[in-house]
Amino acid sequence: MNASQHAETHEVFNQVPSLDGANLYRVDLPLQEWTKRFGGGWAEQRLDVYGGLAGGELMAAGFLANENKPVFKSHDRYGHRADLVEFHPAYHQLMSAAIEHGLPSMPWTDPRAGAQVARAAMSYLHSQAEAGSGCPLTMTFASVPALKLQADVAEKWLPKILSTQYDPRNLPIEQKAGATIGMAMTEKQGGTDVRANTTRAYPVGLGGPGQAYELVGHKWFCSAPMCDAFLTLAYTAKGLTCFLLPRHRPDGSRNEFYIQRLKNKLGNWSNASSEVEFRGALAWMVGEEGRGVPTIIEMVALTRFDCMIGSSALMRQALTQAAHHCAHRQVGGRVLSEQPLMQNVLADLALESEAALALTMRMGKALDNAHDEQEDKFARLVTAVGKYWICKRAPAMINEAAECMGGAGYVEETILPRLYREAPVNSTWEGSGNVQCLDVLRALSKEPGVLDALFHELGDGQGDARLKAHIAKLQADFRDTADIQYRARQLTEDVALALQAKLLLEAGNAAVSDAFIASRLGGQGGRVYGTLPRGVEVEALLARSTPHLV
Repeated sequence: MNASQHAETHEVFNQVPSLDGANLYRVDLPLQEWTKRFGGGWAEQRLDVYGGLAGGELMAAGFLANENKPVFKSHDRYGHRADLVEFHPAYHQLMSAAIEHGLPSMPWTDPRAGAQVARAAMSYLHSQAEAGSGCPLTMTFASVPALKLQADVAEKWLPKILSTQYDPRNLPIEQKAGATIGMAMTEKQGGTDVRANTTRAYPVGLGGPGQAYELVGHKWFCSAPMCDAFLTLAYTAKGLTCFLLPRHRPDGSRNEFYIQRLKNKLGNWSNASSEVEFRGALAWMVGEEGRGVPTIIEMVALTRFDCMIGSSALMRQALTQAAHHCAHRQVGGRVLSEQPLMQNVLADLALESEAALALTMRMGKALDNAHDEQEDKFARLVTAVGKYWICKRAPAMINEAAECMGGAGYVEETILPRLYREAPVNSTWEGSGNVQCLDVLRALSKEPGVLDALFHELGDGQGDARLKAHIAKLQADFRDTADIQYRARQLTEDVALALQAKLLLEAGNAAVSDAFIASRLGGQGGRVYGTLPRGVEVEALLARSTPHLV
């Protein structure tokens, strides 16, 4: 036989059709429903447009941005210190699309009812395409309330922060069409314990809010170091204080802000995270002196909300990939999604994804109504509850989704490895799991009315005896304060499950709510996926979650 006859050794068949170019909004019925339910329906056309971008050109850009990591350039070719980070054009494409469509600015420039919900939905779509670019987008969005506490600083910076023009040039703020904001809080010796910080601030003149200071110290984790300015913390004579530190001084020269190195991270590859030093860096005091943590805390709360959005998005994209794969792949002559055990797994993943989305969008509604006392207290608690629970669930859920795809889910040509690497960053960033659970206890013990707001939200169980019993047990558990810190994770989990169950019941889809309550309440929340009890309407859950290309 001629050797050329062996060039084709086999026929390629039983392959899954590509999802490239799918509109991520149109294939996501739960997202459509929950966005409308909580007041963001007016943005449907904008979401449809962005869903097309996210599933098409931004998805492609996400792969390129992760394959070509940021590169640190400490000096220019003449030997001058430069402190620049160079990004692949795909990263700039992602940033430009997000800023032009208002991801960091929408709720502030168009604060109509449902603006936070609509913005959350758009971020949910963007994070499915590429999550690393979400870091500077989130910090820019979340910086606004803190900056508004200092009117003179806000007057200069907010017009550029709220611009829908992406301007990555390394120039003074006066010469730019738009700006991004970063955050640098943690130091080597303290990490989350920012009160252990040692960075000092020295007044240039009289000192006080809105005045210039020089900062000396370091930050061990400064993400997105090419932002135009950073909200940071430093000690004055009156205590830990918040400052805005720009990359350039008023005369146009570079500030004394030095990047030491970029972090070599598990995931989040498209985003540059760095260690920095302040060597007399010029910064302006924001808010009351000695009240740095309360000043920056609303920014932290909003970035924690975006951790909820980001983890929910990662889970949804993992589910989309797994459900699509199993709807087309045959094993043993039968489509995978028609086989009972795989149906159990996929339906369980669908429940996890929708419950995360429901709690996230309910949080968005609370932020839209933050002037309401009940909603404000609800948001204070659920920021920590949701950040803890949703971010904790994401890695295991994404791992299971990858397993549904077998070896195809383990290779870099698919998005699953990137989703899996990305998932832990949201549970670690802005306070790890223990920090969130202790914050839940802090809110309940130190802020009057928060516990009442929780049980007002939960009500009497929406007519479901299982949820009613769960709520009653939760009330008893909170009355028992013995060893409460030791039990903080269990309490936080039980709060999260109660809220998710209540939201799903309210929405009125019995197939979803019955399956969630049957599988999550009563001590079953820690099981592996694919252990749904008998009687669950798995076909209905799969039909709801499997993408239908349109």
